[in-house]
Amino acid sequence: MEGTSTWSTGALPKGFQWGAVKAGIKVSGNLDLAAAVAPAGAQAAVMFTSNQMVAAPVTVGRKHIASTNGRVKAVLVNAGNANCATGQAGIDACNKTCVAAAETFGCIFDEVFPSSTGIIGVPFPGDKVLAALPALQGELGETAAHAEIFARAIMTTDTRMKVATATVLIDGIEVSIFGAAKGAGMIHPRLGPPHATMLVYLFTDIAAESAELRELLQPAAESSFNSISIDGDTSTNDTVLLLASGASGVKLSAANRDGFAVALGQVCGELAHAIVDDGEGVTHVVTLNISGCRSAAEAKQIAKSIAHSPLCKTAWSSADPNWGRLMAAAGYSGVEFDPERVIVHIGDVPVYENGMRSPSFDEAQAHRTMQQREYTIAMNFSQGDGSCRFLTCDMTEEYVRINADYST
Repeated sequence: MEGTSTWSTGALPKGFQWGAVKAGIKVSGNLDLAAAVAPAGAQAAVMFTSNQMVAAPVTVGRKHIASTNGRVKAVLVNAGNANCATGQAGIDACNKTCVAAAETFGCIFDEVFPSSTGIIGVPFPGDKVLAALPALQGELGETAAHAEIFARAIMTTDTRMKVATATVLIDGIEVSIFGAAKGAGMIHPRLGPPHATMLVYLFTDIAAESAELRELLQPAAESSFNSISIDGDTSTNDTVLLLASGASGVKLSAANRDGFAVALGQVCGELAHAIVDDGEGVTHVVTLNISGCRSAAEAKQIAKSIAHSPLCKTAWSSADPNWGRLMAAAGYSGVEFDPERVIVHIGDVPVYENGMRSPSFDEAQAHRTMQQREYTIAMNFSQGDGSCRFLTCDMTEEYVRINADYST
């Protein structure tokens, strides 16, 4: 196993092993094949991309989750090749790697959950995965260092690994949650139930059925991964997988559900923030607090319109307090509102009210606020109780450079 743990972590959930190796998929020669194994099995809930164009592992993963009623024993993730737009050959290669992984990790074919991330349209190097599986089995372990190499191996254009932990005390017993994610570009997840790419793997040692986990995962994902955007592009491979080993001996119940849900939401929120903070070329992380709308759905619709506006995002990159772009993007969002009732703040600076620039607007102060790494833009539409907190970022020349040269 390469390296040692360099991150501060709470207790990792029991019942899981993690590991990673170099299979030769990434041109860089870095770690690129990872596995998470639950030797005694785990119950799962998953959300996939809502993109109509999906990668082979999404197609195969959907079938496996359905055929096992949510039972997973091994997660196999490769980075460097998305195995998307690869035709039947890509499906066949994915199936073959799942068969081999099942033999390696001692489970049935359908209990292997595959994931891929990387460039689209390049033939999948299944032979490299098959050749690396024996070494991968030898790298599995339960320590923070093992969890770390799993998190590092799934990275593509990420500059750092993304991990989070939480612990809940239930009846005197610690129940742990560990999450690992990757994503830095092609990030506007639109996850639906049974959504560079976002991959998120959540592990817990609570005992729960697949249906119970789905009820917890969907709201946690909606307020975190479904409320972020880097560039407005929804990947073909987006996946959020929640696995419960039951190894703590604590069963999910009505009495402990709320506490566990809070901890799960905390982990998802930290990972979602880490994804935006590590976005390709990002220099500013912007929280959009949209309030006073007729519904939460309309608030999110406005937030997305602003978050995906090239004019807003480029203004943020230079700390330009051009509030007119905010109002214009809200105006074409498709949500009806009265512009004269909208109130806008950048940080603590009032910038817009009564249909025009606020008399208290201080351009220099707003500019200083926007020079910070993170700040908030608040917009109150004064027509209801609907609200949304949406995390996004600026768009810089570095983002263009990375994506202009991605395949060459």
